[in-house]
Amino acid sequence: MSKDATAPSSLYLRQEITLPDAVAIVVGTTIGSGIFLLPSFIAAQLSSLGAVLVVWIAGGILTICGALSLAELGSMFPGSGGVCVYLQRAYGPLPAFLYAWSLLLMIHSGSIAALAVAFGLYAGQILPLSPLQEKLLSAACILALTSISCLGIRGGKLLQNAVATAKIAGLAAIIVLACARGSRPIHLFQVAGSNANLFSLGGFGVALIAVLWAYEGWHVISFVAGEMKKPKLDLPRSLFYGTTIVMLIYVIANLGYYHVLTHSEIQDSNAVAALTMRRLFGPVAGASISVLIVVSLLGSLNGLVITGPRVYYAMARSDHSPRAFSLIDERYRTPMLALIIQGMWAAVLAVSGTYQQLFTDVIFTAWIFYGLAVAGVLVLRRTQPRLQRPFMMPGYPWVPILFCTAALGLVLSTVLGSPGGASIGVGFILAGVPMYFILARRHRRAAT
Repeated sequence: MSKDATAPSSLYLRQEITLPDAVAIVVGTTIGSGIFLLPSFIAAQLSSLGAVLVVWIAGGILTICGALSLAELGSMFPGSGGVCVYLQRAYGPLPAFLYAWSLLLMIHSGSIAALAVAFGLYAGQILPLSPLQEKLLSAACILALTSISCLGIRGGKLLQNAVATAKIAGLAAIIVLACARGSRPIHLFQVAGSNANLFSLGGFGVALIAVLWAYEGWHVISFVAGEMKKPKLDLPRSLFYGTTIVMLIYVIANLGYYHVLTHSEIQDSNAVAALTMRRLFGPVAGASISVLIVVSLLGSLNGLVITGPRVYYAMARSDHSPRAFSLIDERYRTPMLALIIQGMWAAVLAVSGTYQQLFTDVIFTAWIFYGLAVAGVLVLRRTQPRLQRPFMMPGYPWVPILFCTAALGLVLSTVLGSPGGASIGVGFILAGVPMYFILARRHRRAAT
């Protein structure tokens, strides 16, 4: 294990993440509240179980396409930073800086804040909390997880492994019980309602956007590749294994829901998992789902808290963000300052914003950079064909083209459907341009 020559500090991050740890980060970060909350919204757009399963599978396939693309890039550039490093290699320092800038201001910190707000809301269903107490609990959760991550990657990864295991076990219990005790026959293509259409292209597109949000978070494992024991081997495998596991869980969970509830019941319920368990075992079992959702959100939060500061650290090492972000704590070997700043800002966002507001601001800016990063595979295959690629994605060039097309569609649909949220996203990105040139000028002066 050697120190990166470009690091301004003599300290470096410890390489302690194994393949199971990496898969736990992918699964634990991706599975949040979507599988519990989104089925009703999707059922409102699609009127048969077959169409519902197709949209979840389509979202999973697109996610796997993105994962395979990042796996190739990650095997080529296995250090910390992930998407930020890939953008820099493909397009230069400015797009990479703008991604790191957007990540800190909104994409990553906003995702943490949105999940923390949801954590507070569901904790309020278990404990008697006022709206103010829910907000304060959201901020406290962020700061507590940040504190754990500041004390070393080992504590963060152990918590992530434990939460991911509990989350999957809880989901597996719901799935098994629903499939074993449910009595409704599965009709894949039976249309719900006498006037309902079997398939609507517009409804499918709206449902797909929601499903892609449920898969959000799969890419963050690339941020901590520099702390993997075998990054060139384990990063591609963890991306593929993790996203495949998530897709299978989502598809089977929906089969379980429809084995217990009618399409109309699913459409009318904002808590499908709770309704499923309440139907099978009574009100106490239904209430227990709130505990599972809180655990699920905790896992997603912890994964995001761990991974984001590694991007700011990597950018600082290459002189494309404030050098203070490259500081490594001598005892715990963590990017302490980057963790603290991210945690404090995310806590502020959680206290001041609503879930819907944060979600709208995050998704638009994020998918612009996801599309650019995956397109980087096409760019680098053309501009640097001789670069060593320990992992070469199957299905090239159609796999990255499919993902980029979906990303473009998602961005355009957001612009048309929510121009206000899209404007905020563009504003955050453009605000980073003058900051980039200010920092670049300071670095040049310091070097002379």
